[in-house]
Amino acid sequence: MDLIHVQPVVNSVIFSFLGIIILLVAYLIIEKLTPENTWKEVGEKNNVAVAIVLAAFIIGISMIISAAIHG
Repeated sequence: MDLIHVQPVVNSVIFSFLGIIILLVAYLIIEKLTPENTWKEVGEKNNVAVAIVLAAFIIGISMIISAAIHG
């Protein structure tokens, strides 16, 4: 296989890992800023409102990361 065909795959993998790391760091920052443990609220207390807010946060940050990567 040519190096020309491998480079886009390598770039995709690198950018995917970079995007996931940025998303996790952003989540940890939000976790520190909120007064309650969001994971505990969603998982143990079944707080649907917090789950919706976290889902919106993840989608929003993912869109920002995607736009930054694609330029």
